[in-house]
Amino acid sequence: MPRRAFAALIAVGVVMAACQQPALAEGVMATPAATVQANEAPGKKVAVFAGGCFWGIEGVFSHLKGVTSVVSGYHGGTKKDAFYDTVGTGRTGHAEAVRVTYDPAKIRYDQLLRVFFAVGANPTELNYQGPDHGTQYRNALVPMDKEQARVAASYLAQLRRLDLWKKPVVTAVEPYKAFYPAETYHQDFMINNPMHGYIRRWDAPKVAALKRMFPDLYKSVFTRN
Repeated sequence: MPRRAFAALIAVGVVMAACQQPALAEGVMATPAATVQANEAPGKKVAVFAGGCFWGIEGVFSHLKGVTSVVSGYHGGTKKDAFYDTVGTGRTGHAEAVRVTYDPAKIRYDQLLRVFFAVGANPTELNYQGPDHGTQYRNALVPMDKEQARVAASYLAQLRRLDLWKKPVVTAVEPYKAFYPAETYHQDFMINNPMHGYIRRWDAPKVAALKRMFPDLYKSVFTRN
């Protein structure tokens, strides 16, 4: 799919092109609780997820109890290519991703996985999510330690056995390389641009589904960076 035309003028006067094409919200899925729960030591933990346009994934995780920071950025490529326009070519190895900081005493990694697949990303879409096509929009889990890797592999196997989507689950588990925060105007995008066409028609429904499906995990306050 061709790169979207620039469509949004934001606070700093920059016209930009991230995730611009409005689209109907993707269907949610009633994902099961993980049969293998994360056993994480006390203290804040970090997890990285790639699930298409980072605006919506950031928005979902920013409304979870126990999450203290969500940063939009790029993972998979090199520092010299970690810029929106370059990543948008689909040739850098980067994926749009989010870095989530959370307290495992309040929300475990397996619960983050469950939410991610329920309302964040469709695991059957290879190198795209909804209207956004290219390797930069792939969905992937990036474990930060052995425990996350163990739980991620187990949950993906669980989802494949259940065949919930009636299509193959293609979500990859990628080794962590380096995470590069995206440009400032991409951070907290949903809360800063609630009337943006893409947010209203694609991402706001994800947060609404989160509130409906996970009332015990949902918080109304958006976690700003």
